[in-house]
Amino acid sequence: MDLNRQRILLTGAGGGIGSLLGDALLARGAQLCRLVRQGEGALAADSVPAGYGGQTLTLLCDISRPEQRAAAIEAVNRAWGGVDILINLAGVLDFGPLETCDADVLHRLLQVNLEAPMQLTRALLPGMLERGVGRIVNVGSTFGSIAFPFFAAYSASKFALRGFSQALRRELDGSGVGVTYVAPRAVNTPLNPPVVHEMAAQGLMQMDEPGPVARAIVRALEQERGEAYLGFPESLFARLNALWPGLVDFALRRQLPALRRFATASLDR
Repeated sequence: MDLNRQRILLTGAGGGIGSLLGDALLARGAQLCRLVRQGEGALAADSVPAGYGGQTLTLLCDISRPEQRAAAIEAVNRAWGGVDILINLAGVLDFGPLETCDADVLHRLLQVNLEAPMQLTRALLPGMLERGVGRIVNVGSTFGSIAFPFFAAYSASKFALRGFSQALRRELDGSGVGVTYVAPRAVNTPLNPPVVHEMAAQGLMQMDEPGPVARAIVRALEQERGEAYLGFPESLFARLNALWPGLVDFALRRQLPALRRFATASLDR
């Protein structure tokens, strides 16, 4: 796929991955509509850095709120006449024992990680189907294949996003509209609470920098891949978990005491 002049709607554009991903898309000449939440002011101006071929539109939007999603879609349709590519990047993470998870946090996590991508896809899909071309990119997680202890709600939301992506890709086969699911492992961004960074420092999980992850998302989009799993050995474990989940149970069981210590300690912070 040539991204030049493609009209792209990107959620989570003000985050650690999103800002770099936006730069990479603009560098390829894309027209980029960046959805950012209040407070992500670094992207407030609709300007394109020197040497970039694309153009930008930046909208404040809490994607968990239906009226703000509708307003954003109306604005980009009015400005550009439609969207060719939707990239669902925005996400919310919760770490800790499920019984301590606040009900409102759980609700918002499911809204942002699952409902909003589905609703945005539902709203933009008719235009893509009418034109006979388009692509939906859902950014999930290896935790959407490996159910990781103390990330139960987050893992569940990403499992569901992966299932949605696979089902929709099969549903749209032959329509000209494709679906790409990208699953990074942990990424060094403010999305993770400090305790998760401490876990990574002690070797309980691997963590990538946002730049390579952003570039991998662009490659998956340009190559029109159905799925892309990032990071080794997590990409291998994701496949093993589908075939022999007991092996992954055994591997994680050894880490469980340390994970529980971190999860319990996080409650006191």
